[in-house]
Amino acid sequence: MTQAEIKLCSLLLQEHFGEIVEKVGIHLIKTGSQPLRLIVSDTGTPLQQVKKALCVLIQHNFVTYHLHKRGFVEYEAHPSLVLRFLRYPRYIYNAKTLYGDIGELLVEEVLQNGNMQMSCVVKKVSDRLTETMEGKGKRRRSSDDDTEPQAKRKKQNQEDGECSPDDGVYWEVNFERFHQHFRDQAIVSAVASKLDQTSSEIVRTMLRMSEVTTSSNAQYTQPLSSNEIFRALPSGYNISKQVLDQYLTLLADDPMEFVCKTGDSGGGMFAINLHKALASLARATLESVVQERFGSRSARIFRLLLRKRHLEQKQVEDFAMIPAKEAKDMLYTLLSQNLVSLQELPKTPDHAPSRTFYLYTVKTLPTAYMLLQKCYKTIANLIERRQFETKENKRLLEKSQRIEAIIASMQATGAEEQQLQEIEEMITAPERQQLEDLRRNVNKLDASENQVDETMFILESYIATTHSKA
Repeated sequence: MTQAEIKLCSLLLQEHFGEIVEKVGIHLIKTGSQPLRLIVSDTGTPLQQVKKALCVLIQHNFVTYHLHKRGFVEYEAHPSLVLRFLRYPRYIYNAKTLYGDIGELLVEEVLQNGNMQMSCVVKKVSDRLTETMEGKGKRRRSSDDDTEPQAKRKKQNQEDGECSPDDGVYWEVNFERFHQHFRDQAIVSAVASKLDQTSSEIVRTMLRMSEVTTSSNAQYTQPLSSNEIFRALPSGYNISKQVLDQYLTLLADDPMEFVCKTGDSGGGMFAINLHKALASLARATLESVVQERFGSRSARIFRLLLRKRHLEQKQVEDFAMIPAKEAKDMLYTLLSQNLVSLQELPKTPDHAPSRTFYLYTVKTLPTAYMLLQKCYKTIANLIERRQFETKENKRLLEKSQRIEAIIASMQATGAEEQQLQEIEEMITAPERQQLEDLRRNVNKLDASENQVDETMFILESYIATTHSKA
């Protein structure tokens, strides 16, 4: 774990669970596996508070425990799961897109609680939906009126020693399936921007057909025949089998190499090269970062080195069509930022500079890892800035919340419009403007956090698939 990752984990744990859980969690992240007595002594935290903190961390799967061979229990933290806190809004939104409001609420409840029994999840989601319907003025169904007696009967059964049908069976969110969906979306979007909508729909169909049979860390999807792909295409795409074959050939011949041909049976067998696709997305991410930070000419040099692999300075100047002085300055800037590497190839054993080739190159994997660390630092800065903005306006936020609570209470008792307006006027115009500025700033910080996390996801996926390939 790098310092940037540890700091980000610390901020996330403190923001969501408080200082004690953060102290215990970060201690385990830094030290590795430890028994309870050492955690208590090293953190200087009372035993009962450490136990409660561990319960919270275990409930959310951030910490696991195992029995040591000497007979005592050791606890171990998993920081990669802590960092997934950043992606929780994306998981929830994705569930809403795929399965509607009920899917959104189910995933949200499980994420908030770490793991839950199905009966508890269904009960909570049902209650939330009922509250929403009552807020919109809809009458409850007659079956809902029996909820309270059922709850009383269930409680009585538990007191009598009877267990619920799913007692001891807990459910948690399958993050890998969400990540697989995010990856597929990124690949389809890249094909759509590079080629056209029909090509992207063909790739989407291939990914959808392979999503269950292909593991999340696989290098390729399962091979599919042209006939299978044709039958699985959405009904809205009225293209002939001949046109589909032409598109598949085009995709297989494209320099992106997202699609590869694996055989000739069944009209041709095709698969998606997931490693090549993620590598291409990672390179595009690196190119965009260079362009944003150092301009289009530096991005041209960086792109050239990605494609040509190794070039001397004179070759860079010629291929990029940039004057020698500018090319030299840009190469030095990229070199100083570790975005470009310099490789020496001596002609003679003495390594004399006059008899040595100096080749510039881009090492994609180390560069992606370096950029990932910068993403961790960036998100930590965004969180700290959001906390600062909130702390600076704490008094005003508390006043606004109190007034909103009063208005909600008065509306529930049927207060008149004039009375509600008088309460609303307790917040002055400058205070309203200050609140609006705060909301706008916090929304910008949240949006920036989500954008950085999308970059993180691409880089993490590329690094993971490269390691699994090795």
